[in-house]
Amino acid sequence: MSIFISTGEVSGDLQGGMLVEALCHEALASGKELKIVALGGERMKEAGATLLANTTSIGSVGLLEALPFVLPTLKIQNQTKKYLQNNPPDVLVLIDYAAPNIAIGSYVKKHLPQVPIIYYIAPQDWAVPMLGNAPKLAKFVDKLLAIFPQEAKYYQQQDIDTTWVGHPLLDRMNNSLNREESRKLLGIKSEATIITLLPASRQQEIKQMLPIIGEAAQLIQTKIPEVEFLIPVSLPIYRDAISATVNQYNLSATILAGKALEAIAASDLAITKSGTVNLEIALLNIPQVVFYKVHPFTAWLGRNLLKINVPLMSPPNLILNRQIVPELQQESATPHKIAQAAETLLFDFNKRQEIINGYQEMKSLLGDRGVAYRAAREILKICH
Repeated sequence: MSIFISTGEVSGDLQGGMLVEALCHEALASGKELKIVALGGERMKEAGATLLANTTSIGSVGLLEALPFVLPTLKIQNQTKKYLQNNPPDVLVLIDYAAPNIAIGSYVKKHLPQVPIIYYIAPQDWAVPMLGNAPKLAKFVDKLLAIFPQEAKYYQQQDIDTTWVGHPLLDRMNNSLNREESRKLLGIKSEATIITLLPASRQQEIKQMLPIIGEAAQLIQTKIPEVEFLIPVSLPIYRDAISATVNQYNLSATILAGKALEAIAASDLAITKSGTVNLEIALLNIPQVVFYKVHPFTAWLGRNLLKINVPLMSPPNLILNRQIVPELQQESATPHKIAQAAETLLFDFNKRQEIINGYQEMKSLLGDRGVAYRAAREILKICH
């Protein structure tokens, strides 16, 4: 059997890696030979996929932000189309990465109609319907594997064959370390006050949000001199920029290569950009302050011309459709407001407990463990 998987960015590579591992396991258990070729990153490669191209560093949010990645994306798209024409897979699996994956899915439906197409972790139209991706998906998707109950319900209403499998991060947390174990591993004293900073998984976020989180950390450090910061690096290419920021703001910070889950588990609080990492933090029961900022022109375009309204942005809040963790968007995403929210969560026990209670409610809506294996079985079923 041959499977082609297409995804991008750090989070897509993470989800893709877990899926590739599950696919290989399920295929081996059923005595089938399996070849997986993919657009993705190192996690997928380590799990057993052959990479056609690495797409972890070419993702973006926003129109202006996407411009530097147009040519690299088109080059990979053309390479992918040629490969698929010459090597039609038994099934095409698309993970997240909306615009590039919609282009690939549409192409395959038109030129290789015999290849079934599965979308796993679909575009977030269920949360922001004005994104307008659902009608496009309905034209080429044979099966959609939803990770949220609301997502499943939404796409079923769009007449797309949809199965809810649950959220794959439940699997990732299976063997995660607790606070004491993580602190021991990282050499951190049990009484230390630790804040983990998670500013970026995309290049644009290094530019837009790293200075904000750096200044916010400096403000916190001024008020709480004993605080220590942990900064996991999502991609090696970001390390120099993060080191420069640590030096610029004179932060008492340790930069970590990998070990993101351990850094989160060891912390008293996380300050983080919006994204998949918010769910990881929630599943580890760590209070968090979430912020996000795009270029002002992108924000203006989205609000005034595209009429996009995003009342909630972080997955924990989206799942419950209410704010359980503080969010600071665009103009509100200032160093002072981030520092203020962080200080409140560090010292206000009731606020921290409210967030933990919200996390428990959120977890009850994510399904059961074994998500990647359920998704793998659905995919292999279609291969037959």
